[in-house]
Amino acid sequence: MIDVAIIGDGYTAADLLRLMAGHEQLNPVFIASIDHVGRKIHEIYPHLRGFSDLLCEEEDLNKIKSCCQAVFLAIPHGFSVPIVRELSGAGIRCVDLAADFRLKDPTLYQEYYDLKHQAPELLPGAVYGLPEIYREQIRKADILANPGCFPTGAILPLAPLLAAGMVERDHIIIDAKTGVSGAGRGPSLINHFCEVNDGVRAYGVGTHRHGPEMEQELTFAAGDQVKVCFTPHLIPMSRGILTTIYARLAPGVDASGVRTVLEENYRQEPFIRILSPGVMPNSKWVYGSNYVDIGVFVDPVSSRVILISALDNLVKGASGQAIQNLNIMLGLEETRGLSTPGMFP
Repeated sequence: MIDVAIIGDGYTAADLLRLMAGHEQLNPVFIASIDHVGRKIHEIYPHLRGFSDLLCEEEDLNKIKSCCQAVFLAIPHGFSVPIVRELSGAGIRCVDLAADFRLKDPTLYQEYYDLKHQAPELLPGAVYGLPEIYREQIRKADILANPGCFPTGAILPLAPLLAAGMVERDHIIIDAKTGVSGAGRGPSLINHFCEVNDGVRAYGVGTHRHGPEMEQELTFAAGDQVKVCFTPHLIPMSRGILTTIYARLAPGVDASGVRTVLEENYRQEPFIRILSPGVMPNSKWVYGSNYVDIGVFVDPVSSRVILISALDNLVKGASGQAIQNLNIMLGLEETRGLSTPGMFP
């Protein structure tokens, strides 16, 4: 067994524990909290009763260093850097579910997160945790930047097409709808029932922090600058993201070419499902799972491709992908603890 720690006690921490309950090799032995010190985690999340008896403790990096081989940081952005700096320096493998190591340019981090990065020297060595793209780099990573939920749903359908020159690098529009759990567990007006129920609203229009993360990774895939127009929407469901992407086809590209590139690129990927022609994703099909479903439609009249992806924002968009990444980092079977279908209906 490999002993691991979790820093944080929000929804992503709860899903880490839920998923590791079915993992035969990862053993969570420590969870750090601020608001619930002294309480059992199953008192906070009753669905974990009988699966986790962990006591929420104060953050103790020395204890983590003495008893753990890896740590998940399930905390808000801005808090991970000093923790990662100390733990990675002590040989602890760090998987950061926050945004502190995702952007390679510290000036972008400061612009979008309104914080000066505390350790820009660590950014070049941090690996962006999309296994379908960076698996080999992840194997050797000490610091893993777990991707954002929106970027995961946008990058996976687009990256192979950009790498193959199938779509133009500009005129890319990304429209995403997310469940309320993406706002976190803390009570606020944005996730108040009366504010969310029976309505849909756009937010972060033109300014959302995941925009530069998408552009960074899509630019790497294309080998040249990619610009996107990204708008997220909040909808009244607990989990899930449905992303609709519009892109202009490169000259001479047809529907069969687009589908062939996606199918060949993801044929061996355990958690990517390219749906049959005419079938479009439903967020309920991946609810609670680590899968990403991708649907494809090519409009020959407008020379555009419409890509639709669905994922669970707390699993493939956060905790499931974090476990997938740690499995790779530790040389474990990549799918360990994650090979379950979505919970439907």
